[in-house]
Parts: sequence; structure tokens; C-alpha cells
Amino acid sequence: MRLLRCLLPLLLLLGLASGTSPATAVPAPGASTDPSASNSATPPMGWSSWSALREGGDLTQDGIKAQARVMHDELRRYGYRYINIDAGWSDHLDAYGRAAWNTTRFPDGIPALAAYLHRMGLKFGIYLTPGVPIEAYQKNLPVYGTPYHMQDIADPTQPGNTHNDSYRIDFDKPGAQEYIQGYADLFASWGVDYIKMDFVGPGGGLVPADNRPEMTAWHRAIATTGRPMHLELSNSLSIADVATWQATSNGWRTGGDIECYCGVNGSSTPLTSWQRMSARFDQVAAWQPCGGPGAFNDYDSIEVGNGSDGGLTPDERQTQLSLWSLAASPLLLGTDLTRLDAADLKLLTNRAVIAVDQDAVDASRVSRSATAQVFAKTEPDGEVVLGLFNTGSTAQTVSVGADAAGLPASSSYRLDNLWTHEVTRSSGATVAASVPSHGVALFRVRPWGTGPAAGRPQTGLTVTAPATVETGQQATVTADFTNWGTTAATGVRVTLPVPKGWQAAAASPAAFASVGPGATIRVTFRVTAPVSGTQLFPTARLDATARFRWYTKPGAQGAGSTTGHTSVLLHAPVQAPFRTFASTPEPADFSQVGPALGIRAAGSDVYGSKNQYGALYLPGAEHDGSTTTVRVTWQRYQSSGAKTGIMVRNDITGADGSPGFVTVGVSAKKGYFMQWDANGDGRLDSGTAANGSGVGKPVLPSWIRLVRSGTTYTGYYSTDNVSWTRLSTADVPSAATAQDVGVFGTAANPGYPSEDDFADFTTTATS
Repeated sequence: MRLLRCLLPLLLLLGLASGTSPATAVPAPGASTDPSASNSATPPMGWSSWSALREGGDLTQDGIKAQARVMHDELRRYGYRYINIDAGWSDHLDAYGRAAWNTTRFPDGIPALAAYLHRMGLKFGIYLTPGVPIEAYQKNLPVYGTPYHMQDIADPTQPGNTHNDSYRIDFDKPGAQEYIQGYADLFASWGVDYIKMDFVGPGGGLVPADNRPEMTAWHRAIATTGRPMHLELSNSLSIADVATWQATSNGWRTGGDIECYCGVNGSSTPLTSWQRMSARFDQVAAWQPCGGPGAFNDYDSIEVGNGSDGGLTPDERQTQLSLWSLAASPLLLGTDLTRLDAADLKLLTNRAVIAVDQDAVDASRVSRSATAQVFAKTEPDGEVVLGLFNTGSTAQTVSVGADAAGLPASSSYRLDNLWTHEVTRSSGATVAASVPSHGVALFRVRPWGTGPAAGRPQTGLTVTAPATVETGQQATVTADFTNWGTTAATGVRVTLPVPKGWQAAAASPAAFASVGPGATIRVTFRVTAPVSGTQLFPTARLDATARFRWYTKPGAQGAGSTTGHTSVLLHAPVQAPFRTFASTPEPADFSQVGPALGIRAAGSDVYGSKNQYGALYLPGAEHDGSTTTVRVTWQRYQSSGAKTGIMVRNDITGADGSPGFVTVGVSAKKGYFMQWDANGDGRLDSGTAANGSGVGKPVLPSWIRLVRSGTTYTGYYSTDNVSWTRLSTADVPSAATAQDVGVFGTAANPGYPSEDDFADFTTTATS
């Protein structure tokens, strides 16, 4: 049904378009011998400025050249070519209502920058939004080369795009197509190779703009220039209108931004999050029938290259690259190339994985559960590329039936692991692998054949441990070794080396003479976490190894190993007189290292009927005359609604109804707030601003203060602990004589905890 949904409207549209096809919506590959010519038969590879640079100080001529030099030196030979400037390159319009470059940022001009990139064998991309700019309409600027003006071609009653910063172009009016042609000719004269057209509707935006006629106009204009220019549409395009996108462009963004916008103090890092990235699984499945050579489903930037600053774990980085490659999506890096991480560079330059992307074949989702998904695609030569994804929070075996994966019937299969480059033999019926949390096993699979060698058996090692461990405490770690091969694994020995400061000992047999095909053995270890540390919530990775042998033929053996790993979050015990409490559906974690306090809690919010939070508090320490102060040192979050600070209420453990309720604090994204329960029903119902917003520009660290006088509370914040800004003063008659007081955190995002770090908590009180 999805295939028909994508293709039948396209065929109907093409019949009305005088034979125009997606391959010629932009000039076809080979139309130019210019080194910057478009190669739209395969997904574009390169870099885009938005994720790492945004509109900041490095979005300059020199900053772009610095990114390009790294691409030329480190990535170009692997297929990365495009250097794309996103929003921020233009700060004014030319005399004909077209975006013009910021001469401070680009003193030599955009054409000179494009020429510089072309000399390096790279391609140049630029950013634009549809419609007639409101300023151009108000000034009634002329349309280049015509007697018409902007007010002749624009409809001011309709938005020009889903961002609502322009007016709609009416293509029934003379001069409208000429305006687009003038734009396309201008970009061609600059040497542009790639155009990102943002906020195109219909789509997922809140503004009901319709840019389908304008994209048709751009398609015609680009073809008329004679210069191959890749046209990419953004964002959250409507799948119902995919026929238009296929006929007029080379690619389209299927969803919103992958960036999490969860950096503090204006930082662009972390660039993304597991929550943002994993949302693409459903998009890939839904849009699969719509992509193909010259017309690509675009799942947004690859946030791999800057290590943990990208916001993803090493396993999650492999998952992103694997999913994008299976989906034949553009591989456009959003990371800062001048700060390339060596381990990430190896991921980005894996030719076997890149080949999966560049085949321009979109994978289908063939299996899905609550914690695992499998995608597969069949190559022209009959080989099947399989991605076994573990979307759950613990390591597990992920498997799929050979028939469901599209494999031809066979008694066994050859599995080429595209990340480890190991070749193994798997018995028929299923393909399986041990996959770490949020990780992937990526295979190229074909029938084994009839050769005499038995082949190394496909094996896996699934390592599991508690999600969190307290410093100095013991925990149980298990390692399950499974043989999915066609021959026995002999002399199996499982070991668990541990990081410095840890201790580990096997609590069960760790050596086995033989593990036959289809069998699993388990080894249990008792591990002890370090007694102390300097971080509130450090993460430790535990790696296990299973070494084994197998008979390659009678009298001859091969030797190999398989590995598995898991991660454990450490937290230090909270010391008296502090107590902890959580009202979140998910478990919360608390930690104390000297004067530093930490809370990791999810929860939907703390306001109105929602009272889901983690709290670290002093019972009964709030009285008339109390002054409570804390320094919020850091906040890690995925939802902009996350907030933290000081909480006072008669009973902090009475989450659903305890009165005398006051909070004051900071949301690293929204600003500072004070909220209180005005009517005594145990729910926050009043505040300095509407819930979900705040005042001031949030900066971390920040100092938060709450002063009580009788039943009147006054909240303050400071960015330097010297100058204080009053937020609000509120009377809370339901406040008890003695109340609980402490710090709290809520992620405003069930299932995805935020982390809130504090220091220097003090409360002084007189009774």
C-alpha cells in the first residue's frame, strides 16, 4: 500500500508534466564536466553548517574554509564532497528581493568561496526559504529583468512558507516564474551546486503554507540554468504530497530537526540525543517506498565526528550511520570537522558502510518489537544487507527469520560484519547477533555455498548488568555466549576485564569444552564498583570477551573471539541529614560527592496536576525566617521544559497533594521561574510566567534563593552570587510551621531523565 501511495500519484503527476521525470527535475549526472557538477544518482555526502555552527561566530568565510580543508584532507577520498552553508549567510536583500551575502562574514563574497571549494574538488551548497520576503514586498522591489514588482507576484494574505517570514508567490501572475528564474540564474552564476529549501509546505509546520507550485517553478528554473544543482527540501515534508517532491527535487526531509537544542549557555553541543535520533526508525519505515536514485528520503544530519559532544554514545553513533546507510539517506555531517574525533573518523570512513548508503536502495523494516527492529534490503546482485537494531536499554539477542529478511533458502549463510569486518557462518532459518543497548549489528548476507571450509561460526556475547550501581557496592554481571553457527565452538573461555578501581571475579564456571550449534552458556561475575570518585554520575563500560576455537576441517582448527559490553551508571550514596524521594514512573538516581549533589530523574512536569520529580531534601528544615540558597552547576536535558531548583512543601514525599508548595529555579532553555500553590490544593497553579516559560537569559552556573517570612516567600536568582534579581513574592497560607526543603529536578519528558547538578546548598532558619 505504501508503494502505491508513493508511486501512483507520481505517475499521474508525470503524465501531466509533459514527460518530466525525477531524473531530470535537476539536470542529470554527467550534464557537466565541472568538478562541482551534481551527482544526483547517489545520495549526497558532505557537511552542513547548522548543527555545529548555527548562526554563530564561526559561520564565516574563514570558518567554512577551515571545514573544507579538513573534508579535503580526511574525507573527500571516501565520497564526502558537499560543503553546505545553512541559515545565517545572508543579512540583507539585493535590489531585486533576493538574499545577499553578509559582507562582514563573507568579505570576498559567496562566488569566491564557491570557486575556492571547487578548486579543492568539493561542491558548494546554500540555504534559502520559499516565498517573497516581507521586506521585499513592503519595498515593492522589482523582479529582475521584467517590468514587474514584488507586489505584482505576491499574495500577502497567504504565508510564503511554514516559517511564516514571507508571502506566497502567486504563479498565475506574470513575473512570478521570472522571479524564481532570476534566483536560480543568480545561484548558478555564483557556482552553487546544492540548494537547501527550508520550511517547505505542506508539511509538519504549524503554518499552513503550500509551496508545491513554487517547487515546480524551481525545478523548471534550475533546468533552464543548465547548471546541475541538487535541490533538497526541508523539513517535515508531507508524505501525501511525495509525488510533487519526487518530480521537482532530489530529496526531502521527512521530519523535524535532529538537533536537540539542549546545550546550555548557548552551546550547540550536545548536537542531538538518542530520543531525537531514534525517532527516525519510524520515518525510515514509512518513507521507504518513496526513495530511490535521484530522489532521496533525507533523515537530517549525521551527528558523528565530535565524540560525546555529538550527544550520542559510540554504539548510538554506529546505529545512526547504519540506519541512514540502510535508508540510502544523504550523509551530511553536522559535526565540527575541525575537531574530528579519531574513533569517529574511522566510523565515517568505513567504505563497506558507505557502499550500503550509496547503492541508493531503501531498506524496509521487516521486524519490530518494543526493544528491537530489523531493516533489510536486497542488492542488485542478490545479497541482502541486514541491520539488527537494539533500541532497548539492555544488551540482547536480536534475530530475524531468513525468509522475512528476503534471503534465498539455504542451509547456512555467510555474514560479513560491516563494522568489525569479520566473516562468520550462520545456520539457516534465522540470522542473529548479540547487540548492545542502542547498538546495531550490520551484515551483508548471502548463502554460504558449497566450499570445503566449515567457516567460523556466528557467535555472540550478550553482557548484562544493573543499570546503576552505588560506589563501593557489589553487583552481578552476566555474559551469555551463543553459537549460531554450523559447527561447535570449542575451548570456550569467557573473561571480564574491568576498569581501574573495579574488582571482578567469576561466580560460575567460565570455561567450556564445547558449545554446540544453537546452544548458549552463561557466565556470572561478581563485580565491585570503586569506593569513591570525583564525579556525581560517571559511566563505566564493562567489556567481556569469549575466546574459542572451531574445526575448519578434520584435524585443523581456527581460533577467534567475540566481545560484548554494557555500561553502568555509578552514583555515590547520599549522606544524612539529606533524604531522597522520587515520584517519577521511572526510577530516579541521586548522588553526593562532598558538597556536590546530583539528581537524575525523568517525569512529565511539576505544575498543575503533574507532580513527577526527583528531590534531595532536608525534612522539616524550612521555617519562618529561612533563607535557602543553592548553586545550580549544570543541567543535562532533552526537553526544553526540564527545570530544577529549590522546592519547599509541607511534605515533599506527598507528591500528589501536600500543600505549602513553592518552587524557584532555572530551566537551562527557558529561563528562571518561581511557582507556587495559591489555593492550598497541593498543586502549583501560579508563577512568574506561564508554565513552560521563564524570565531572563539562563546561564549556568546560577545561584537560586528562596526567602520565607511567615507564609510569604520571595524567590531570587543570580548569575554571579553578588547581584540578585527578584523573581516574585507570593503568599502561601497553606504552609506549615515546619516544612521540607531541598532541590528537585524534572525532565518534562517521561522516559528520558535529565541530570541536575548542585553545590553549596545552605538553609538557615529561625523559629
